[in-house]
Amino acid sequence: MTGKKERQRKLARERMLRQQARRAQRAHKARQITIVAVVCCVVAGLGVGGYFLFAGPGGSKAAAVSATSSASAAPSASASASASASPQAEPATTCSYPASGTASRTVGAPPAKPDYKAAYQATIRTNRGDVVISLLNSKATCTVNSFVYLAAKNYFNGTHCHRLTTVSPLYVLQCGDPTGTGSGGPGYKFNNENLAGAKYTQGTIAMANSGPNTNGSQFFIVYKNSTLAPSYTPFGEVVKGLGIIQNVARAGSDNANGSGDGHPKEKVVIESVTIKKT
Repeated sequence: MTGKKERQRKLARERMLRQQARRAQRAHKARQITIVAVVCCVVAGLGVGGYFLFAGPGGSKAAAVSATSSASAAPSASASASASASPQAEPATTCSYPASGTASRTVGAPPAKPDYKAAYQATIRTNRGDVVISLLNSKATCTVNSFVYLAAKNYFNGTHCHRLTTVSPLYVLQCGDPTGTGSGGPGYKFNNENLAGAKYTQGTIAMANSGPNTNGSQFFIVYKNSTLAPSYTPFGEVVKGLGIIQNVARAGSDNANGSGDGHPKEKVVIESVTIKKT
Protein backbone atom coordinates (compact mmCIF):
# COMPACT_ATOMS: atom_id res chain seq x y z
CA MET A 1 0.00 0.00 0.00
CA THR A 2 2.78 2.40 0.93
CA GLY A 3 4.55 1.70 -2.38
CA LYS A 4 1.35 2.39 -4.31
CA LYS A 5 0.82 5.76 -2.59
CA GLU A 6 4.44 6.70 -3.24
CA ARG A 7 4.03 5.94 -6.93
CA GLN A 8 0.85 8.04 -7.06
CA ARG A 9 2.62 10.95 -5.38
CA LYS A 10 5.51 10.59 -7.83
CA LEU A 11 3.14 10.57 -10.82
CA ALA A 12 1.33 13.61 -9.44
CA ARG A 13 4.62 15.50 -9.06
CA GLU A 14 5.61 14.60 -12.62
CA ARG A 15 2.23 15.81 -13.94
CA MET A 16 2.64 19.06 -12.03
CA LEU A 17 6.15 19.56 -13.40
CA ARG A 18 4.94 18.87 -16.94
CA GLN A 19 2.10 21.39 -16.50
CA GLN A 20 4.51 24.01 -15.15
CA ALA A 21 6.86 23.40 -18.08
CA ARG A 22 4.00 23.79 -20.57
CA ARG A 23 2.84 27.01 -18.89
CA ALA A 24 6.37 28.40 -18.94
CA GLN A 25 6.71 27.49 -22.61
CA ARG A 26 3.41 29.18 -23.45
CA ALA A 27 4.42 32.31 -21.54
CA HIS A 28 7.76 32.40 -23.37
CA LYS A 29 6.03 32.13 -26.74
CA ALA A 30 3.57 34.84 -25.76
CA ARG A 31 6.45 37.16 -24.83
CA GLN A 32 8.15 36.45 -28.14
CA ILE A 33 4.95 37.22 -30.05
CA THR A 34 4.49 40.45 -28.12
CA ILE A 35 8.06 41.52 -28.81
CA VAL A 36 7.72 40.76 -32.51
CA ALA A 37 4.43 42.67 -32.66
CA VAL A 38 5.94 45.69 -30.95
CA VAL A 39 8.95 45.66 -33.26
CA CYS A 40 6.69 45.40 -36.29
CA CYS A 41 4.58 48.33 -35.09
CA VAL A 42 7.66 50.44 -34.51
CA VAL A 43 9.07 49.60 -37.93
CA ALA A 44 5.71 50.27 -39.57
CA GLY A 45 5.42 53.56 -37.76
CA LEU A 46 8.86 54.63 -38.89
CA GLY A 47 7.98 53.56 -42.40
CA VAL A 48 4.83 55.67 -42.50
CA GLY A 49 6.44 58.69 -40.89
CA GLY A 50 9.47 58.33 -43.08
CA TYR A 51 7.45 58.00 -46.23
CA PHE A 52 5.40 61.09 -45.65
CA LEU A 53 7.59 63.59 -43.82
CA PHE A 54 9.43 66.29 -45.64
CA ALA A 55 12.51 67.93 -44.25
CA GLY A 56 13.11 71.54 -43.54
CA PRO A 57 15.01 74.62 -42.53
CA GLY A 58 18.57 73.86 -41.70
CA GLY A 59 17.81 70.43 -40.33
CA SER A 60 19.79 67.30 -41.05
CA LYS A 61 18.40 64.38 -42.99
CA ALA A 62 16.87 61.76 -40.76
CA ALA A 63 14.36 58.96 -40.81
CA ALA A 64 12.01 60.43 -43.35
CA VAL A 65 13.15 58.11 -46.11
CA SER A 66 13.29 61.15 -48.31
CA ALA A 67 14.02 63.52 -45.50
CA THR A 68 12.95 64.18 -41.96
CA SER A 69 14.66 67.08 -40.41
CA SER A 70 14.33 69.60 -37.69
CA ALA A 71 12.07 71.94 -39.47
CA SER A 72 10.06 71.15 -42.53
CA ALA A 73 7.95 68.11 -43.17
CA ALA A 74 5.31 66.91 -45.60
CA PRO A 75 1.98 65.38 -46.39
CA SER A 76 0.82 62.24 -44.69
CA ALA A 77 -2.32 60.21 -44.88
CA SER A 78 -1.82 59.63 -41.18
CA ALA A 79 -0.85 63.02 -39.80
CA SER A 80 2.77 63.33 -38.88
CA ALA A 81 2.37 66.98 -38.08
CA SER A 82 -0.62 68.33 -36.21
CA ALA A 83 -2.45 71.60 -36.47
CA SER A 84 -1.58 74.53 -34.29
CA ALA A 85 -3.59 74.52 -31.07
CA SER A 86 -4.61 78.17 -31.39
CA PRO A 87 -4.61 79.36 -35.01
CA GLN A 88 -4.31 83.10 -35.46
CA ALA A 89 -7.02 85.22 -36.99
CA GLU A 90 -6.63 85.85 -40.71
CA PRO A 91 -5.60 87.94 -42.43
CA ALA A 92 -2.75 88.30 -39.95
CA THR A 93 -1.46 91.78 -39.23
CA THR A 94 1.73 90.67 -37.46
CA CYS A 95 4.02 87.69 -38.15
CA SER A 96 6.83 86.05 -36.21
CA TYR A 97 9.84 84.36 -37.82
CA PRO A 98 12.13 83.07 -35.05
CA ALA A 99 15.55 81.69 -35.98
CA SER A 100 15.69 77.96 -36.70
CA GLY A 101 18.61 75.90 -37.99
CA THR A 102 21.24 77.08 -40.42
CA ALA A 103 20.18 79.09 -43.45
CA SER A 104 20.92 77.37 -46.76
CA ARG A 105 21.12 80.85 -48.26
CA THR A 106 21.56 83.88 -46.04
CA VAL A 107 18.57 86.11 -46.65
CA GLY A 108 17.59 87.35 -43.19
CA ALA A 109 13.96 87.19 -42.05
CA PRO A 110 10.74 88.56 -43.58
CA PRO A 111 9.18 91.75 -42.22
CA ALA A 112 6.97 91.28 -39.16
CA LYS A 113 4.29 93.50 -40.69
CA PRO A 114 2.84 91.84 -43.80
CA ASP A 115 0.87 93.64 -46.48
CA TYR A 116 -2.25 91.70 -45.58
CA LYS A 117 -4.52 93.66 -47.95
CA ALA A 118 -2.51 92.87 -51.08
CA ALA A 119 -3.32 90.30 -53.74
CA TYR A 120 -0.34 88.34 -55.02
CA GLN A 121 0.35 86.11 -57.98
CA ALA A 122 3.59 84.16 -58.27
CA THR A 123 5.17 82.86 -61.47
CA ILE A 124 7.56 79.99 -60.91
CA ARG A 125 9.77 79.82 -63.98
CA THR A 126 11.23 76.33 -64.40
CA ASN A 127 13.35 74.61 -67.00
CA ARG A 128 10.13 72.92 -68.15
CA GLY A 129 7.88 75.95 -68.32
CA ASP A 130 6.07 78.47 -66.13
CA VAL A 131 3.78 77.56 -63.25
CA VAL A 132 1.55 80.44 -62.17
CA ILE A 133 0.13 80.50 -58.65
CA SER A 134 -2.53 82.63 -57.01
CA LEU A 135 -1.34 83.19 -53.42
CA LEU A 136 -3.91 82.98 -50.60
CA ASN A 137 -2.83 86.11 -48.74
CA SER A 138 -6.10 86.56 -46.87
CA LYS A 139 -6.00 82.99 -45.52
CA ALA A 140 -2.28 82.34 -44.95
CA THR A 141 -0.87 85.84 -44.62
CA CYS A 142 2.40 85.05 -42.82
CA THR A 143 3.12 82.13 -45.14
CA VAL A 144 2.57 84.28 -48.21
CA ASN A 145 4.62 87.08 -46.63
CA SER A 146 7.54 84.65 -46.26
CA PHE A 147 7.18 83.24 -49.79
CA VAL A 148 7.05 86.72 -51.34
CA TYR A 149 10.09 87.78 -49.29
CA LEU A 150 12.14 84.74 -50.31
CA ALA A 151 11.22 85.23 -53.96
CA ALA A 152 12.38 88.87 -53.79
CA LYS A 153 15.69 87.69 -52.30
CA ASN A 154 16.16 85.22 -55.22
CA TYR A 155 16.21 82.44 -52.63
CA PHE A 156 14.54 79.92 -54.94
CA ASN A 157 16.63 80.71 -58.02
CA GLY A 158 18.53 77.73 -59.41
CA THR A 159 17.01 75.24 -56.94
CA HIS A 160 15.91 71.71 -57.76
CA CYS A 161 12.55 70.21 -56.88
CA HIS A 162 14.04 67.32 -54.98
CA ARG A 163 11.16 64.94 -54.32
CA LEU A 164 8.32 63.40 -56.32
CA THR A 165 5.75 61.00 -54.89
CA THR A 166 3.51 59.00 -57.20
CA VAL A 167 1.85 56.48 -54.86
CA SER A 168 -1.63 56.79 -53.37
CA PRO A 169 -2.62 58.78 -51.41
CA LEU A 170 0.24 61.21 -51.97
CA TYR A 171 0.80 62.90 -55.34
CA VAL A 172 3.14 65.84 -54.89
CA LEU A 173 6.28 67.50 -56.19
CA GLN A 174 8.33 69.08 -53.41
CA CYS A 175 10.56 72.11 -53.94
CA GLY A 176 12.08 75.04 -52.07
CA ASP A 177 15.35 73.60 -50.73
CA PRO A 178 18.49 75.25 -52.14
CA THR A 179 20.58 72.25 -51.07
CA GLY A 180 18.38 69.84 -53.05
CA THR A 181 18.64 67.34 -50.19
CA GLY A 182 15.34 67.82 -48.41
CA SER A 183 17.00 69.27 -45.31
CA GLY A 184 17.64 72.89 -46.31
CA GLY A 185 15.81 75.98 -45.16
CA PRO A 186 15.99 79.77 -44.72
CA GLY A 187 17.21 79.82 -41.12
CA TYR A 188 13.85 80.72 -39.61
CA LYS A 189 10.48 79.10 -38.98
CA PHE A 190 6.89 80.23 -38.66
CA ASN A 191 3.48 79.01 -37.57
CA ASN A 192 0.92 76.95 -39.45
CA GLU A 193 -2.04 78.73 -40.99
CA ASN A 194 -5.23 77.97 -42.90
CA LEU A 195 -5.59 74.41 -41.55
CA ALA A 196 -9.28 74.41 -40.62
CA GLY A 197 -10.89 72.11 -43.18
CA ALA A 198 -7.72 72.03 -45.26
CA LYS A 199 -7.96 69.88 -48.39
CA TYR A 200 -5.12 68.92 -50.71
CA THR A 201 -6.87 68.83 -54.03
CA GLN A 202 -5.20 69.02 -57.42
CA GLY A 203 -3.45 72.35 -57.85
CA THR A 204 -2.97 73.10 -54.14
CA ILE A 205 0.35 74.60 -53.01
CA ALA A 206 1.17 73.90 -49.36
CA MET A 207 4.07 74.18 -46.95
CA ALA A 208 6.22 71.24 -45.95
CA ASN A 209 7.07 70.90 -42.26
CA SER A 210 8.37 68.47 -39.66
CA GLY A 211 5.81 69.20 -37.00
CA PRO A 212 3.47 71.95 -35.86
CA ASN A 213 4.70 75.47 -36.60
CA THR A 214 8.00 74.47 -38.23
CA ASN A 215 7.47 75.92 -41.70
CA GLY A 216 10.48 77.25 -43.58
CA SER A 217 11.01 77.43 -47.34
CA GLN A 218 10.04 73.99 -48.61
CA PHE A 219 6.66 73.61 -50.27
CA PHE A 220 4.86 71.03 -52.35
CA ILE A 221 2.63 71.16 -55.41
CA VAL A 222 -0.30 68.73 -55.41
CA TYR A 223 -0.66 67.54 -59.00
CA LYS A 224 -3.45 65.04 -58.29
CA ASN A 225 -6.04 64.92 -55.50
CA SER A 226 -4.30 63.66 -52.35
CA THR A 227 -5.65 62.55 -48.98
CA LEU A 228 -3.63 64.16 -46.21
CA ALA A 229 -4.11 65.17 -42.61
CA PRO A 230 -4.84 68.92 -42.31
CA SER A 231 -1.33 69.63 -41.07
CA TYR A 232 0.30 71.49 -43.95
CA THR A 233 -0.52 75.13 -44.65
CA PRO A 234 -2.24 75.61 -48.03
CA PHE A 235 -1.10 79.00 -49.30
CA GLY A 236 -1.69 78.99 -53.03
CA GLU A 237 -3.48 77.50 -56.02
CA VAL A 238 -2.05 76.76 -59.45
CA VAL A 239 -3.90 78.76 -62.09
CA LYS A 240 -1.64 77.88 -65.02
CA GLY A 241 0.98 75.26 -65.80
CA LEU A 242 -0.19 72.32 -63.66
CA GLY A 243 0.15 70.11 -66.74
CA ILE A 244 3.91 70.69 -66.60
CA ILE A 245 4.06 69.07 -63.17
CA GLN A 246 1.72 66.28 -64.22
CA ASN A 247 3.98 65.46 -67.17
CA VAL A 248 6.94 65.25 -64.81
CA ALA A 249 4.92 62.95 -62.55
CA ARG A 250 4.05 60.67 -65.47
CA ALA A 251 7.76 60.17 -66.12
CA GLY A 252 8.07 58.90 -62.54
CA SER A 253 10.73 59.07 -59.85
CA ASP A 254 13.98 57.23 -59.39
CA ASN A 255 12.48 55.44 -56.35
CA ALA A 256 15.42 56.56 -54.22
CA ASN A 257 13.20 56.55 -51.14
CA GLY A 258 11.12 53.51 -52.03
CA SER A 259 8.64 52.63 -54.73
CA GLY A 260 7.05 55.77 -56.14
CA ASP A 261 9.08 58.13 -53.96
CA GLY A 262 12.33 59.77 -54.97
CA HIS A 263 13.88 62.38 -57.23
CA PRO A 264 11.87 63.11 -60.37
CA LYS A 265 13.35 61.37 -63.39
CA GLU A 266 12.68 64.52 -65.37
CA LYS A 267 14.66 67.12 -63.41
CA VAL A 268 12.76 70.24 -62.42
CA VAL A 269 14.84 73.35 -61.76
CA ILE A 270 13.31 76.58 -60.51
CA GLU A 271 15.05 79.30 -62.47
CA SER A 272 13.26 82.20 -60.77
CA VAL A 273 10.13 83.18 -58.87
CA THR A 274 8.54 86.53 -59.68
CA ILE A 275 5.72 88.16 -57.73
CA LYS A 276 2.95 90.32 -59.14
CA LYS A 277 1.23 92.45 -56.53
CA THR A 278 -2.18 94.09 -57.03
